[in-house]
Parts: sequence; structure tokens; C-alpha cells
Amino acid sequence: MIVMLEPDSPESVVSTVLKVASQYKGITPRAHVMEGAEYTVTEVYLLGPTAQVPTEPFEQIPGVRQVVRVSQKYRVIGRHKGQVASSGFEYNGVTFDEKSVQLFAGLCAVDNRENVDTMMGALAKCGIKTTRMGAYKPRTNPYEFQGLGAACLPWVFELAGKHGIKVIAMEVTHPRHIDEIRDALERSGNATGVMLQVGTRNAQNFELLKSIGQQRNFPVLFKRGMGITLEESLNACEYVASEGNPKIVFCLRGVKTHLGDPHRNMVDFAHVPVVRRLTRMPVCVDPSHAIGQAAAPPDGLPDIFHAIGQGLIAGASMVLVDFHPQPEAALCDGPQALRLEQLPALQNYTRIIRDAYQAAVKNGDGSKPAAS
Repeated sequence: MIVMLEPDSPESVVSTVLKVASQYKGITPRAHVMEGAEYTVTEVYLLGPTAQVPTEPFEQIPGVRQVVRVSQKYRVIGRHKGQVASSGFEYNGVTFDEKSVQLFAGLCAVDNRENVDTMMGALAKCGIKTTRMGAYKPRTNPYEFQGLGAACLPWVFELAGKHGIKVIAMEVTHPRHIDEIRDALERSGNATGVMLQVGTRNAQNFELLKSIGQQRNFPVLFKRGMGITLEESLNACEYVASEGNPKIVFCLRGVKTHLGDPHRNMVDFAHVPVVRRLTRMPVCVDPSHAIGQAAAPPDGLPDIFHAIGQGLIAGASMVLVDFHPQPEAALCDGPQALRLEQLPALQNYTRIIRDAYQAAVKNGDGSKPAAS
């Protein structure tokens, strides 16, 4: 059961709902706060056997908008009856919702200070305040570059502050990485912000998911598992949200098949509207790991551009894409990294496709109200 409060409800309303919920045996109430750019929404989730819990005591509380009985599997992240708006959020001055697109272009793996400085300088020149920087890199081959780890965090955060980068998507593979990032950020004077990335290999690392959900400092970018079902990946997100952190962006990054080339993975961006229909999470697409190469076809647009277009035209509101000052010298996934001179073109392409999506939504058949 979910008790949905009016926007910007005072703490007294939350306390009243929690007090009423505590009267029912076996029920654990948990408040979830979603801070948006315009207002804050609080929802109270009643966990446990709620079939015998009446809705009337909650509906009579001033400030309660609606009480929803949940039958779907995704209790926290799910889009339930009466929930039209998505659960966007704001973090370090950057808004993650369905109203705009955030472009996270950067290094798949941090290799040296010079390349990080150059990459962030290129982003700043384009007015982009978000990036990806891999410090911890799980690899299939144990002899390949595993990332610089905590050693690079101080100067990565320092350079982010220098160039005005507000949010860095950074993969973590162990709970201790969360503490290392938090400590390095504090020592930098909180020069930037970090979005914790759950990589595809850890999509069902449940203890890691619980640790990420239990912290409130950082939002989460969850990458779909490459070899598991969409339902299994969404349940993994529910692990994070049920622990208390609902600030999650779901990322599609291609799935493994037996079909092989020409692409590294089968592009699954047709699932963007499916995730948006089933859940209230903003959706991100990662074309770099889906395509696996930066080669350009006859029209001059790399496959990666076209894959981004597929995601954006379906309603994705975030793009995670690999760039590198010298892709041929990159220590991780160089063949799929775009060059810095392609960044303005990608930014413009993203804008064009997003405008086309918004025009299509505006001129829809009107049979259903558009989700806000």
C-alpha cells in the first residue's frame, strides 16, 4: 500500500501517516522523499501484509492525496494506479526527469590526469555539466586494466570543480567504494557530485544493491543486466529503492545474444517506453556498450549516433556515451569511444532528436494523457 501526500507536505503530515500505520500488526511504514526542481513529494510505503489494512484512516488525514493498493511487483519504483508523473529528482543542481535530456559524455576508464582535464575542458566548452569517469573497472579478463581506483579520485574531483562539472557517473563494484568516493568528495570540498553506477556485471549483486540503497548521499544509475530479463533487472532496482533510495535512473545498454557481430550487443532501446510504462524511473541509454564501435556508415553518422536517436525518440532522458581524447590509446573500450571533435555534433544531434520526440508527443492522437 502507498500513501501519496500532496506536494511539499509538512513533516507533521508524514508523522501522522506513520503513526496511523504503526497501529497495524506486521506493517513496516517507510517514507520516501522525492525532491524535484519545482516541489518535493513524499510517499509512505506500507510494507507487509496490507490486505486487511483499511484505506479510510489514511484518506481522512489532511494532506493525503491518494491511497493506492499495490498488486504489482515493483512496489516503490512501479507506476501504479493514479501515478501519472514520473519520480524525477534534482541532485547538485542537475535535474533528472522526463522534461529534458542529460548528456553524460566522458571516459569509460580514467587513465591519466591530462586526459581527464582535456575531456572536462571539452565538456565545459559545450556547456555540458555532466560526465562519466570510470575509476573502478570490472573486466572479463583479469589481466586487463582494472582502473586506477581510489587513487585517482582526488584529482578527478578537483578537475571537475575546475571545469564546472556538477555530476560524474562513476561505477562502484564494492560497498567500500561508496565510502572512498564520499571521503574523497569531502576532502575536495564537495567540488562536484557523483551518481553511483551499478554496472551490468553487478546487476544481481544484491548485497551491493542493498548498500547503495541504504545510503542517501548519491543518486544511482542502474545498468540493465546483459544476460538477464528486464523483469529481473527491474527487481534489482526495487532492491535499491526498497532500502530507502528511490533516486534511480534505469540504463539500457544492450543485451547478450548468440547472434554475434556486427554490434557488440543487441541494442534494446525499444524497451525505453516499456520501462517508462512499468516504472516511474527516468530512462538512460548507453549506445557505446551496445554498439561497441565508433565506425561511421555512408551517411557520416556513427552507429552510436543512430542508436542514441532510437533511445531519445522513444523517450529516454539521459545518454551515457564514451569519449576519449585519443581513442587509439585508451586503456579500456577505445574502439567504441568517440573523439572530442564529435562532441558538438552529438550535442546538436541530441537536440534535434529530442525536439522531434517532443513534437511527436504534442501531436499524438490524444487517446491517453501524456505522462509529465
